[in-house]
Amino acid sequence: MNDFVLPVTRYAISDDVNIAYQTLGDGPIDLIIVPGIVSHTDFFHEFAGYTAFLRRLSKFARVITFDKRGQGLSDRISGAPSLEQRMDDVRAVMDEVGSSRAALMGFSEGCAMSAMFAASYPERVSHLICFGGFARYASIFRAHDDPELAILESAKLWGTGAFVAGIFPKQATNQDTAGQFAKFERLSSTPGSFKALSLLNLQIDIRSILPTIRVPALVLHRATDAMIPVQLGQDLASRIPDAKYIEYPDGEHLYFTGNVEALHGDIEEFITGHRESHSVDLERILATVLFTDIVDSTRSAAEMGDQAWRRLLDSHDQLAKQMIAKHRGIFVKSTGDGILATFDGPGRGVRCALAFGTASKQIGLPLRAGLHTGEIEMRGRDIGGIAVHAAARVMAKSLSSEVLVSRVVTDLVAGAGLKFSERGSHDLKGLPGRWDLFAASS
Repeated sequence: MNDFVLPVTRYAISDDVNIAYQTLGDGPIDLIIVPGIVSHTDFFHEFAGYTAFLRRLSKFARVITFDKRGQGLSDRISGAPSLEQRMDDVRAVMDEVGSSRAALMGFSEGCAMSAMFAASYPERVSHLICFGGFARYASIFRAHDDPELAILESAKLWGTGAFVAGIFPKQATNQDTAGQFAKFERLSSTPGSFKALSLLNLQIDIRSILPTIRVPALVLHRATDAMIPVQLGQDLASRIPDAKYIEYPDGEHLYFTGNVEALHGDIEEFITGHRESHSVDLERILATVLFTDIVDSTRSAAEMGDQAWRRLLDSHDQLAKQMIAKHRGIFVKSTGDGILATFDGPGRGVRCALAFGTASKQIGLPLRAGLHTGEIEMRGRDIGGIAVHAAARVMAKSLSSEVLVSRVVTDLVAGAGLKFSERGSHDLKGLPGRWDLFAASS
């Protein structure tokens, strides 16, 4: 098996504060992603596109992510950390992983800290990349007469998912997306910490520091960024000597959403000097694969007759597509009496299987389902690879109205509120070793 396993969260010590970090890949270049105002190194992997984005970068670099002090899985602190303290966190993580020099990719609020670190420690920074950033935090509130009041009002909504309107404007009315982002907010920071940090950030103004940066710099911004206006990215680039500026015509604030292929290529070319062309290897991605099958479909078809069975199958397929879309998955194809789908997050895949099973049973079609997470090969509109075969074999072991998953799925969704019951260790036809299987429930 060549299954991808999510990176393990470890800790570095920065002034007696534990800083959570993860590493992915073993490329010759270290690339540190400095997060925005809040982050959560583990939960980020639940967002569609995040893991795949890091894996693409890990083709040429060792990618290092972390939570700044006071947020995510790092130690909570009283008050809000200064830029100097946040810079110390970067240095502590670099020392812990043995990185003497690295490229920094700052995101949003993380751009200011990254720029300040590059100016202060040029010997430890090979390249500076700023995505969706700004030079002065107060500039974000140009439409508000009182920025502090705007922050206080925003803090009252923290944990409700209200910020999804700025982060995912196209998904603002999607209750699943809002619910997922609300959970991220609550896990990454408390309302009080968010308020304190936002108020402190009003003091961020690195305009006087930017002209002193001497490392190669790349500033990236999306013209339709609803959170940080593109004019702030243009201003940031204009103040860094010899900085390269690239503006994308559309897209959202988060770097790992939307069309990211050009972004990947621009980052790689800036750091390595070349842009990797598409290859078979780049068409392999991590996904959670779902197979479903209608129980006793042959008998049911014989009893109902061809026309009635065809109408019921059409209803089944339409229901499948609705459920998969609701859980942000991809409907790959119908298998005749079942479906094949993929999901970027294993938790969404399991919840979709459970919801689809319940809905299909209500129209008289009990299902069995199987899920496995691993690398798949993209073959046009179809998919292949060992992970696809594994999901099919897992499904074959499931009973009526049962959703079976492999152990890797249970490991990846730990803490997501799903429940699993052991179903023993099995030999799966054509696959090596014994496989521990589990029945899912919500």
